[in-house]
Amino acid sequence: MKKLFSLILAAVMVLALAACGNSAPAESSSEEETAPSNGSNVQTEPSTPVDDTEPSAPVDDTEPDSSQAGDTAQTEQTEGGSHMLVAYFSLAGEQYGVGVVEEGNTSIIAHMIAEQTGADLFEIEAATPYPTTYQGLLDVSQQEMRDNARPEIADTVDNMDDYDTIFIGYPNWWGDMPMIVYNFLESYDLSGKTIVPFCTHGGSGLSDTESTIADITGGTMKDGLAIPGTTAQNDRDTAKSEVTQWLREDGFIA
Repeated sequence: MKKLFSLILAAVMVLALAACGNSAPAESSSEEETAPSNGSNVQTEPSTPVDDTEPSAPVDDTEPDSSQAGDTAQTEQTEGGSHMLVAYFSLAGEQYGVGVVEEGNTSIIAHMIAEQTGADLFEIEAATPYPTTYQGLLDVSQQEMRDNARPEIADTVDNMDDYDTIFIGYPNWWGDMPMIVYNFLESYDLSGKTIVPFCTHGGSGLSDTESTIADITGGTMKDGLAIPGTTAQNDRDTAKSEVTQWLREDGFIA
C-alpha cells in the first residue's frame, strides 16, 4: 500500500513539473505581444498636434491666397462679360468668435461665390478705416446705428448698369446690416435687378435684412444665405459645400 501511494505521489510531482515548464513560454509570449502596442502608441502621438494645428495653421490662411489669385484671374476674364457682381463688406482684424483674422468672414464667402459663378467682385471699403480691435469696432458700429449714419465708401462701381444680378454680402451687426452697406445699396438704381443677399453671423442669421434690402432696392429678391463666421473661418469645406448647395437651389450653377 505504501509503495502504491509513493508511486502515485511521484507521478503527481512529474506532472506538476511538466506544467510549470509549459507555462514559462506563455508568459514570454504575452510580453512580446504587448511590446508592439507600446510602439504603436508612440507613433500615433505625433498625429494629435498635427490635427490640432490644421484648422489654424498658416496653410489654411494661405490657401485663400491661391484661390484669390484664381478669382482675380477669373474676374479679369469676365470683366465686361459677366452679368453678375458680388459686392461685399468685410473686415479683418479681431472678430467675434474667431479671434484675429487676416481675411474677414464675409470676404471668404464672397470669393467662394465668385469662384463658382464667375461673377465679378467688388469690396465695399470705408473711406475711413474701421478699428481692428473688436471693442473699438463695437463702439463705432453702435454709434453709426444710433446716428443712422451713412459712412463714406472709398470707391464706386462705375459700370453697375452692366450687371443684372447683384450678390450683396455683409456681416450681421446687431441684427442688421452695417450702415455702410445701406449707403452702398442707396447709391445705385438697383430696381429691375436680381438681388441675392448673403451674410456671416454669430448666431442671428440674416435677421430681417432680406426685407430691408428688398425695400431699399426694389429688385427681385432671391433666397439669401447665412453662414456662421466660425464656419467661414475654421471649416471652409463645410462653408463651400453650403455655398454650392445654395447657388444650385437659387439656379446660379448646375
